[in-house]
Amino acid sequence: MKTYRIATIPGDGIGKEVIPAGRQVLEALAKADPAFAFEFEDFDWGGDYYRKHGVMMPERGLDSLREKDAILFGSAGDPDIPDHITLWGLRLKICQGFDQYANVRPTRILPGIDAPLKRCKPADLDWIIVRENSEGEYSGVGGRVHQGHPIEAATDVSIMTRAGVERIMRFAFRLAQSRPRKLLTVITKSNAQRHAMVMWDQIALEISKEFPDVQWDKELVDAATARMVNRPATLDTIVATNLHADILSDLAAALAGSLGIAPTGNIDPERRYPSMFEPIHGSAFDIMGKGLANPVGTFWSVVMLLEHLGEREAAKRVMQAIETITADTSLHTGDLGGTATTAQVTAAVCAQLAKATVAASRAA
Repeated sequence: MKTYRIATIPGDGIGKEVIPAGRQVLEALAKADPAFAFEFEDFDWGGDYYRKHGVMMPERGLDSLREKDAILFGSAGDPDIPDHITLWGLRLKICQGFDQYANVRPTRILPGIDAPLKRCKPADLDWIIVRENSEGEYSGVGGRVHQGHPIEAATDVSIMTRAGVERIMRFAFRLAQSRPRKLLTVITKSNAQRHAMVMWDQIALEISKEFPDVQWDKELVDAATARMVNRPATLDTIVATNLHADILSDLAAALAGSLGIAPTGNIDPERRYPSMFEPIHGSAFDIMGKGLANPVGTFWSVVMLLEHLGEREAAKRVMQAIETITADTSLHTGDLGGTATTAQVTAAVCAQLAKATVAASRAA
């Protein structure tokens, strides 16, 4: 029996509710399938840790995660702590420390969800957004001088390297190649950003020659927002810079019905370090502790985690359970217009996993 070592980092806000729910699903899956097991270690890093220690995570915290097979992460964000401290002190410290340079965000309209694009069929909105996750606009290069004076100045410098752009383009083309439509859209802003984004475009063209079976096009980021709304069926796999994909993926999740259902994986494709999986919804302090958080984004992140571990059949079972419960509108949480609780949705998914295993054993 294979045992996977999973680090759980609930972080802040509703992360403390949805990550335990994700662990419950993994435990239910392992209980139903004797082929593998999970060994969990929970880390209390986040805003509460910061209040006690002055940092979001220990200085050598990455060493505690290095030997894990994967990380399940909740959220970073606390209304009493500046956002740049919570983000750079926890999530980005892990992503950059483990060179998780490919951020992958699948989006589609799940059964039973009333998405806002009324003329859009579910088959028309089935995207994967690939976000460059290690440099670009979030490289951390810049500074502030003369603070508090009239001549105060601040800079944030977007850094793109040939190596960084080549590897994310190659990852995106390879991912597009693996999907049925073999279609990739490269997001740019080279009309206004005439140095780094022009290099981005040039490297996309170079890498495209390695993938002659992939059809690709280029779209300015502002035009891409309109295309996502007006012509969703023309998109499939999308690759964009750190900032552009961060924004576009939230739009994609909203178009699919809710940020509460959206997953993401921070991937080290070379598997030198553990990859990290998380819902994209943030800490949502307004509903924290009320049992109202939608755990589907976490469950879908669990699907991605399982796929990354090579447990594709198990991932399919979890995805089927998710689709079964979203099809039942009585199990929709508030963000989807329903009244179900986090616990009710979690229990329903776990019950589906148990039911699927019973059915499989009877068939055998």
